[in-house]
Amino acid sequence: MEHPLNMAPATVTQLLGLELIDGAGSATPIEAELHYDPSDPYAVTAVFLTGDSPVRWTFGRDLLLEGIAEPAGDGDVHVWPCMDADGRPVVLMELCSPDGEALIQARTEQLAAFLDRVTAAVPPGSEPRLLDIDSALAAIFAAESA
Repeated sequence: MEHPLNMAPATVTQLLGLELIDGAGSATPIEAELHYDPSDPYAVTAVFLTGDSPVRWTFGRDLLLEGIAEPAGDGDVHVWPCMDADGRPVVLMELCSPDGEALIQARTEQLAAFLDRVTAAVPPGSEPRLLDIDSALAAIFAAESA
């Protein structure tokens, strides 16, 4: 679905109930907001609402699209489908940083609903039309000359 030139696709946001899985396999409920901003069409940001300071992770939307159906990811983020202890489909996300690691479990149906809205806003393959390469290059050159 092509958007008229004068209308940008809408930002997509969804609150998810997740579970943080510890080393013993115990689950602690947490909430996260997933954000997709078409001005950065290849990325999804997850804001984990944990206590006083939310934790923000940004990763490729293709990683989630692939990881909901099969294992995906290199580096700091890995995503794969699984079943929870009650036999329900879930998606596991392993997040690694110098500060530590986290294993997060999301219900497949909730993550799929978010991804359906994201791909309706910006179908895969149409991302380049949303990029403003001239502005990005101008910002890079301005930063180098400063």
